[in-house]
Amino acid sequence: DVFEQPQHVGHKKIEFRITTDIPAVLQINSEKEEKSDLYVGTEVINNTGFGRIFPAPSSNDKMETEEEEDEMPSEFISRRDLEKNRLSSEEMEKLSVFKNYEPGDPNCRIYVKNLAKQVQEKDLKFIFGRYVDFQSEVERNMFDIRLMKEGRMKGQAFIGLPNEKAAAKALKEANGYVLFEKAMVVQFARSARPKQDANEGKRKK
Repeated sequence: DVFEQPQHVGHKKIEFRITTDIPAVLQINSEKEEKSDLYVGTEVINNTGFGRIFPAPSSNDKMETEEEEDEMPSEFISRRDLEKNRLSSEEMEKLSVFKNYEPGDPNCRIYVKNLAKQVQEKDLKFIFGRYVDFQSEVERNMFDIRLMKEGRMKGQAFIGLPNEKAAAKALKEANGYVLFEKAMVVQFARSARPKQDANEGKRKK
């Protein structure tokens, strides 16, 4: 009995050889399967990547920045766009509206003229809103747009900004900006006190 068992083991060895051959075949197959699994895996990863995982952060970032850019213009214009659509000082000098141009005495209100008839308050907010910190309730309340659409004041606007510095920056950057094919003329309003301006035929809503 004891001696017979090794012989069986010997037979089993032959069987094992067959099985070692089989795994070789199986190995090849399993390698193929692994490879295909890898491909499937990468495909799955790529698929989910585009949708959710890998490029997602970058595409989301892009989307977020695009959204921000889309959202920002609805409230503010970018400095790049301001500069891009602004006339140079040489071009301004050639236009009659800029003849004898004087910025006026610095104060927190600016006066804008030469506005196209289709300009609306939202267009002015779009441009001058960038000089206001909307996180601050004080600044938000001080931001005031008075756009004249009728009478002899038509095409003009008074814009109240939080402070002199913001008004000076707005004047410097927005003067000569072409809005609806007309260059805006931006100056400091003659009166620093908004109530006086409001009494000049511009009632508060």
